[in-house]
Order: sequence, then structure tokens, then C-alpha cells
Amino acid sequence: MIINFEQWIQPSPNDSPPAEDESIEKPALSKPDSQTISVYNFEIGEKKAEVENSLGSPQRITANEYGSKWHAYHDNYHHFIMISYDENELINGIYTNQDLITSKNGFQMNMTKEEVTEIFGEPISAIRKGITNYQYATDSNYALYEVDDSYLTVFYDIHENNQVTAIQLIGKELELNKVGFYGEKSAALKEGFEFQLFDLTNAERVNYRLPTLTWDDPVRQTARDHSADMAVNNYFGHDNLKGESPFDRMNADDILFRTAGENLAYGQFSSIFAHEGLMNSAGHRKNILKEDYQLLGVGVAFNDDNQPYFTENFYTKR
Repeated sequence: MIINFEQWIQPSPNDSPPAEDESIEKPALSKPDSQTISVYNFEIGEKKAEVENSLGSPQRITANEYGSKWHAYHDNYHHFIMISYDENELINGIYTNQDLITSKNGFQMNMTKEEVTEIFGEPISAIRKGITNYQYATDSNYALYEVDDSYLTVFYDIHENNQVTAIQLIGKELELNKVGFYGEKSAALKEGFEFQLFDLTNAERVNYRLPTLTWDDPVRQTARDHSADMAVNNYFGHDNLKGESPFDRMNADDILFRTAGENLAYGQFSSIFAHEGLMNSAGHRKNILKEDYQLLGVGVAFNDDNQPYFTENFYTKR
């Protein structure tokens, strides 16, 4: 479930995006050697050393729902990719929301859902783990496929004619070892989801030639407190049980803002699914792609069923 809250304190002086940074060149991409799909010329099973010889050290390393870690590589959020490694430092997970995909079967970024279905067929609706069959939606804004020895999630953008907007590749062993739908909550996973959602937002913004946002710890605490309140008290909404709005909470925490907005998401599998869902909702998308915003803090909390609550607080300083 996703809901949005936004209020304009002052009108935006300019809604046109800035000129594209032409100094950032698209990398040379080649077709995969052994797998069906490669991202930034990397495939499931390749060595971490090969990645870092090419891309350097990651910009951030954060815990994910698989009990692994996402290593985020980018150039000021251009050429954004997150990679997970197994205990032998081999790639077992990849995500990107940028045009870094090549394939042996013609699959690529910006294809329509119909074109993807022609290539891969109908998506799978379940993954069996032991004696449990985990059901996945087949009428949503993403599709799940078995490709090689991995699970491929293709995310679509309903505001761009249901074109491919991102992909996630997860090795089967990694997926099958994951606990339930959500993984196991922890302080590390909470912080991981928070920073991942921040990075995903900035990677999205550079896709639209918008300035990146700066992380803000004070408003992250405001967001965390609201997520925790929703998780503990079993509700989902911008106004808390005391009737306080997002602006009330920001004011109480001495956050001085001229323009502010809040996005909420609940029950998504991860930061990735939360972000992709938010981008498919007009109000949330407006917050994510609002040029005037300068700062962002993300707060996450989990309920007793390990379901995450996500709060994003955007603002521009007064």
C-alpha cells in the first residue's frame, strides 16, 4: 500500500529540468558471455574483483532483505548499479534502474510489457521454498521470471506506457534461502532500506536530469519516528493517531522548511519494490521528481510480521 502527502508552501519558480550533463558518457556495453542478461557488462556468477577493477570501490554498502549486502556503484548517481556477492565473492544479485542492460535475446530497457512478454512469456506466479509456495501478483507493475539460474524481476512504469524502468536479478540460491517474503528485521536492515531508498531516488532523479538530493539526518529521525508509530500501532496514514500531520511533526522536530512533502509505503518486499511502487503513483512520483526539493530523509520500521513501513520526508530549507 502506498499513499502520498504534499503541500506547496511557495510556488515553484521553474518546473523545467536542467540541461543534461553531457560530461557523463554512457559506458560501452557488450552482450553477455554466458548468462542471458548482463548489467553494466556483469553477470550473475562473476567475481567481485572484476567488478571493482572496472568500477572501483562501492559508494555505499548496505544490508538487504536476503541477509546479504548491496554494494552501490555510480558516478554521482549516473550509471547506477547495486550488486550483491556471496561468501566466495561471486555476484549473486544485481539491480539497476538505468540503461545498462544487454542480453542475448533482445531484452532491453524501455521495452513495453508486451514486448517483454513476447520474449519471456507469461511471468511466474509463485516460488516454492521447502513446503511453502510463495504467491506473487501477476497483474501488478512488475513481472517475475526464471532466467538461467536466477529470478528476474522486471519493473514497469505505468506513466511511460508500461515500459521497463528497472530490473533485479537474484540468484536462485540467494532467493531460496531468504526467509519468507520480507527477510528478517534488524537494525542493519532498517538502515539499509533507508539508504537504499535514498540512493534509488537520486538515481531516478538523474534519469530525469534533475539535481540530486542531500541526505538529512534530522528529518530522517522524523521519518523513523512516524514509521515506528505506524508499525507499533497498526495504522497507515500521514496523520498520526494524535491528529498530527507531517508538517506538525517536522515543526515539532525543528525542521525549518519552505516546501515539504511526504511519501509513505507499506508492505513492499524491499526498498527496491517500495521505490518502484512509489514511481507508479502520480503523487509520489511528483515528490520524487520535484526539482525544488533539496533534502531527503528516509525512515523505516518493521511490524511483528517483518513487514516494513517506509516514510520519505522531502523538503527545501526556509
